[in-house]
Amino acid sequence: MVRPTLSTSSSSPSSVDADVLVLGVRPGTDGAPATLVPSATGPVDGLADLDLAAVGATGAKDQLVRIPGGASVGVAAAGIALIGLGSATGPAAVRTAAGSAVRQLPHVAAIALALPTEDDAAVAAALEGAALGAYSFTRHKGAGTTGPTRGDQRITVVAPASVTADATVRPAIVADAAALVRDLVNTAAGDLGPSDVADVAGSIAEGLPLTVEVLDETALAEQGFGGIAGVGQGSVRPPRLVVVRYEPAGATKHLALVGKGITFDSGGLSLKPAASMLGMKTDMTGAATVLAATVAAARLGLDTKVTAWLCLAENMPSGSAIRPGDVLTLKNGKTVEVTNTDAEGRLVLGDGMAAASLEQPDAIVDIATLTGAQMVALGDRTTGLMGSDELVAQVRALADAVAEPIWPMPMPEELDGRLSSDVADMVNATVGQTAGGMLLAAKFLERFVGQTAEGTTIPWAHLDIAGPSENRGAGYGWLGKGATGVMVRTLVALAEDLQSK
Repeated sequence: MVRPTLSTSSSSPSSVDADVLVLGVRPGTDGAPATLVPSATGPVDGLADLDLAAVGATGAKDQLVRIPGGASVGVAAAGIALIGLGSATGPAAVRTAAGSAVRQLPHVAAIALALPTEDDAAVAAALEGAALGAYSFTRHKGAGTTGPTRGDQRITVVAPASVTADATVRPAIVADAAALVRDLVNTAAGDLGPSDVADVAGSIAEGLPLTVEVLDETALAEQGFGGIAGVGQGSVRPPRLVVVRYEPAGATKHLALVGKGITFDSGGLSLKPAASMLGMKTDMTGAATVLAATVAAARLGLDTKVTAWLCLAENMPSGSAIRPGDVLTLKNGKTVEVTNTDAEGRLVLGDGMAAASLEQPDAIVDIATLTGAQMVALGDRTTGLMGSDELVAQVRALADAVAEPIWPMPMPEELDGRLSSDVADMVNATVGQTAGGMLLAAKFLERFVGQTAEGTTIPWAHLDIAGPSENRGAGYGWLGKGATGVMVRTLVALAEDLQSK
């Protein structure tokens, strides 16, 4: 994991010590030309007469144009980068522009961002975007490969003098959490089985107020985790349930986070086609996300109890794998007829959600790369959100606030009939019936949400991130290709929001 050095400066953009000074450009409206946007500490006087059209700067989001700096234009930086802000305004636009600029300047050692950061929210957004944009993954690069080295980058955000000295703390911690997710998800599945993820959780918890409990395959079977044990029994790398707890003294709210952790998904005996199997190392994104969010809560010292349940298994075909038609008994005693071994994520999540429910938390949020139907319905960038109305509304508002695209989806009652089984309490999938697949998976998971002490259903939200978990196309904003770390910032924001409830 790389960590650029973040700082703020109240100096004028012209005098900030950097290799490249980044300035924001806003597109014109109604045929007007694009304009340079002054930073929080003022404009760059030497660029007052710059012809943006002549250098090709339109202000379009993600457009970066390099021009010379130095004494000829009255700036200390040797180079200038003009980054498009797009038509949007506010912290979200600043976060995107900062992240995009840093992502597109991988070989620059010192970057100064002179963007419209007039208030604390915009400053925090710029710092967070810059730290997110500095991410790179080089674990599997060969010794002779040259690529960006991001850990030594110095990033300075030009900000008002009123900004506090600790302004960089939260953005750095949140960006670290996203980087942890991206590191784990980008790692080849051959190097990251269930026990390896458990080892990472134990290692990263050292020195933090976290406790880590690991249940191996024997403990899973003995304690009734039939979903996790069943999905994992076909692999030579046995399953694990990892429980990471952050329990600050005096916390009055408890957030349970349950993550799908299929370290590789072949589909099991319901084998995926070759093209669909490629990239299935990402099927453990949910587990990585709940781990990272809990680590961030501990590092931030939040006054909310957070428990992460990492439901880890490798779904492989073998003589010991579960078969279509087998019946598994999950943690809450409900039985599931496995009609499709490639609908395994809901089986491990059911165990985790049932176990989390036994502790009667104030809210349960599960997160998973669960269904291809999510991508059909919402595309590659928008997370599907389902669950209890009030918690769904809260999660949606927080995701909007941190600029993580999300959309609530219905959970129609008529789908319950499709889960009926002749031999068990339910089936895990309806083979041959693909309509509403994302919604059906949520209806399955709903059956594993427990009761509060008062006998009401525990508030629950389900996040399907099958598409948004990975950027498969060109870079945009702070994201290059590969794992995105989506929703970790929303989950951190939820833990923060619960402090005031």
